Amino acid sequence: MINETIGWVGNILFAICGLPQVIKTYRSKSANDLSILFLWMWLLGELLTFVYIIIGDWETGIAHFPLYFNYIVNIFMACYLIYAKYTYPKKYER
Repeated sequence: MINETIGWVGNILFAICGLPQVIKTYRSKSANDLSILFLWMWLLGELLTFVYIIIGDWETGIAHFPLYFNYIVNIFMACYLIYAKYTYPKKYER
């Protein structure tokens, strides 16, 4: 029981780590300071690890719901930031 609680608390914290950046980007309508390479690597890492965990859980019959929550939230945040990077106008064109 304590292990499950630790897993949920840790994964909730990991899941919301990107939230301040998402809020800042949404409010400012600017993603200029974000590295597109970082965003794509973050998304790919989240997707691949999520698939790895699902396959492993399917093979063992054990479900790690805290991890699912973490990866799903992070995938959505990374997708939003990638969307913002490509669609929000550039404030400082060079």
